Amino acid sequence: MIEIEARLDELEALGLRRRMRLISGPQGPHVVLDGKPVLLLCSNNYLGLADHPRVRSAAARAATRWGVGSGASRLVSGTMTVHRRLEERLAAFKRRDTALLFGSGYLANCGVIAALARPGDVVFSDELNHASIIDGCRLSRAEVFVYDHADVEHLEWGLERAGGRAALIVTDGVFSMDGDVAPLLDIVELAREHDVRVMVDDAHGTGTLGPGGRGAAAAAGIEDEVDVLMGTLGKALGSYGAFVACDGTMARYLVNAARTFIFSTALPPPAVAAAAAALDLLETSPERVSKLARNAHVLRAALAAEGFDVESSGTQIVPLVVGEPELAMRMCEAALARGVFAQAIRPPTVPAGTSRLRLAVMSTHRPGELRSAARLLGQAARAAGFDPRARAAGAGAGLTGAHTGARDEARAAPVRAA
Repeated sequence: MIEIEARLDELEALGLRRRMRLISGPQGPHVVLDGKPVLLLCSNNYLGLADHPRVRSAAARAATRWGVGSGASRLVSGTMTVHRRLEERLAAFKRRDTALLFGSGYLANCGVIAALARPGDVVFSDELNHASIIDGCRLSRAEVFVYDHADVEHLEWGLERAGGRAALIVTDGVFSMDGDVAPLLDIVELAREHDVRVMVDDAHGTGTLGPGGRGAAAAAGIEDEVDVLMGTLGKALGSYGAFVACDGTMARYLVNAARTFIFSTALPPPAVAAAAAALDLLETSPERVSKLARNAHVLRAALAAEGFDVESSGTQIVPLVVGEPELAMRMCEAALARGVFAQAIRPPTVPAGTSRLRLAVMSTHRPGELRSAARLLGQAARAAGFDPRARAAGAGAGLTGAHTGARDEARAAPVRAA
């Protein structure tokens, strides 16, 4: 039996113990954190829609009209008009035949991967994929080939050795802790060559990349060549929940095979209506996406001027990799003391030795406050004992495998468990 207190003490000693911080009020560029006003630089509310008046009003109207809960799973009595309308809207937005709503991105990834891969199959997964993808691979009970991050040559090597057992390539579109974009064009070309399906988790690309904010797959021009596109409602769209966009045959299969869809209560109507209102705002005001990109450029340039290495990111997610958990926490606290909330991210969320502050830009930030935040983060780093300009070579993001560890092991064993 696990000794809970002993385990907590161990996590504390390793610098990995976590606690929740309390935010008062809505998720905007500025929040009150544990009673203190701060600039928020770690929220996924990328387009600032979580507290938009039209989104709030849509949620309130939906609560009045449909109630606050759906009452059942989608296959019992939980499918309501509001769900079907949003699914139709999302399918059109993603240029696919249909879409299915899931309770969260975690549920969507676990359910879809486990439905598309079975024991004896092989799933190919980027080493820096999100935990929900890793757990979906485990639930499928398929064998898993973890390829080096964004390394299409390593992926091709694994596909050649898997033969006819290859079932699915799954990757983040935008990697949530590093801010880089998967080589999707190369991945779909390999998938065509080896007759294998592709799933893209576009949680952080939906609403932030591509024409009209349609995502990383749209930016790469390969929307039609991805079998399953997953996106969330709780990031750029400011609400809660997730969806998958696919063709009609795939949707009918997932309705019957994705256990997280079948056995979960449907999303509450207010969340669904809020996401629909946010989608309206995105489609009618696509300049929000370009404003986000400009803000991200402003922050990266200001951080580079402070000596931080930000070259790996080209999106609204900007990691400041410092190395050890204790250093990341000291820097986080030093930034908070200066009025900037940038959460420290530590293993197992990121590989050992790559603890970081993970910055997330919003379109509603002002350029001046982003430049000021960069200066304050430089001060916080030095106060914590980290000189960005003296950063050791090789301390960047994405160094080791997030699934099981060393990349040498991955090359030695072409098919292995995640």
